[in-house]
Amino acid sequence: MKKLVLATVTVAAVVAAALVPSGPPVQAAQQAKAKAAAPGFGSAVSSVARPTWQTDDSVNALATAGNTVYAGGLFTRIRPGGKAIGEGEAVRPYVASFNRTTGAPSGWAPRLNGAVWSIATSADGRWVVIGGDFTSVDGVPRNRAAMFNVANGQLTSWNPSVSYRVSALAISGNTVYLGGSFGRVAGTTRNRLAAVSLNGALLPWNPDADDDVHAIDLTDDGRRVLVGGGFTKVAGGNHYALAMLDPINAKAYPLPAAEAIPPPTDECVSRVKDIDTQGNRIFVGNAGSGLGCYDGILAADTKTGKLVWQSKCLGATEAVKAIGGWLYKGSHAHDCSQDRSFGDGSGIRHLLVQSTTTGKFGPWFPNTDVGGTTEVGPLAFTSGGNDLWAGGDFLSVNGKPQQGLTRFTNAAGGALPTRPAAPKVTSPAKARTTVTFPAVVDTDNITLTYTLYRGTTKLGTWTRNSYPWSRPTVTTYTDTGVRSGQLPAYHVEVTDGRTRTKGTSATVRVR
Repeated sequence: MKKLVLATVTVAAVVAAALVPSGPPVQAAQQAKAKAAAPGFGSAVSSVARPTWQTDDSVNALATAGNTVYAGGLFTRIRPGGKAIGEGEAVRPYVASFNRTTGAPSGWAPRLNGAVWSIATSADGRWVVIGGDFTSVDGVPRNRAAMFNVANGQLTSWNPSVSYRVSALAISGNTVYLGGSFGRVAGTTRNRLAAVSLNGALLPWNPDADDDVHAIDLTDDGRRVLVGGGFTKVAGGNHYALAMLDPINAKAYPLPAAEAIPPPTDECVSRVKDIDTQGNRIFVGNAGSGLGCYDGILAADTKTGKLVWQSKCLGATEAVKAIGGWLYKGSHAHDCSQDRSFGDGSGIRHLLVQSTTTGKFGPWFPNTDVGGTTEVGPLAFTSGGNDLWAGGDFLSVNGKPQQGLTRFTNAAGGALPTRPAAPKVTSPAKARTTVTFPAVVDTDNITLTYTLYRGTTKLGTWTRNSYPWSRPTVTTYTDTGVRSGQLPAYHVEVTDGRTRTKGTSATVRVR
């Protein structure tokens, strides 16, 4: 579905992920991060959205080649970040490309007559392939799949002519793997899966899936093809939603982790929507139909196919991307009580990160809304190793207007801890006060350090974990260093190890 990227991140982030304990999520990771003097945030990228152009409708697919990000979807126009629809727009029918450093568009502007649902780039950065519903590119017939030269942006002669939607793509070596809803490629029967060489020849690879394919990826060594969707049979055997295939003869390899996806029933059909591989791990995101249907993520071993961990949050997972020790997740997660985390009623978290080692939630809490045509939220991710681009049908990011496309980077700084409220102060006895204050949230850190002051006098320092859905009381402090009749002022300062936020003051008359 996307280019295979071996992300490069700080050693601290990788070590941190490996240290995630089974108790409070990533507390140890935060401590490791602090010791390593990371740049103000705890995962591979900050939660601060960087300036980026936006689209007028959904972004369904993303891929990276060098310093360029390719986007495809339902959009037909793009515009600068912060601008309303109609302001400063440029025409980009269903596909566009952007500079990874600036977020601004390139001049690449092919004219398509239909939506794009998948994009892949070659590992050498020479080719970009798009798939979808279109039947022409710049007036030239191209049935649902087309290839461009990255260097000059020109449409190539590659033309497999696919009979129906192409919703998944991957390139490995000289082979392009296609998945979708089609039944024929180059006039030959190929049910929902096919392989075409870079020179345009249809290859014998023919897994013959019995239902739609939504995701394709290859292991980093290119020896296994992972396919996901809503099928129940593929490669001549019973394989529901997920299968691991040989890239040459389409033979199915054992993948016992797939058994963690519940079999379809009248009440629940759970489809694989995205796959990402990294090293010896496979990460698979599902979206289920029906109340309580499986929407989670599983991690499997590439060699044995065995399950490593599974997350069962409810709220369809549409996109996953591994960067270093972190797995980024685009979904509309609303109930993660199955993972001993937030429950229904705590709000929807469209963007989350989990440890690639354990699946525990990590320190990254930006958010989007939903909108556009599909009304789902984030639908696609890509990364060049030090950034994360997210596309979807959202209309805002972190509460600010931004439609369809956003990006997060590892630029130093990160988000500020929110400003502490004035503490609650009482005087329950003579020459004594009691001060209570809750934790605050930092959207790219979990562990924060709090210091309580009376005027300029430091009274104590505490370290606590907090999440957008859980903000514990930091402490209830008894101050015996006051005299009757005084009117002391108390305030709290909080730091993430790099930035410091000062709260407002509260006073009380000492009894």
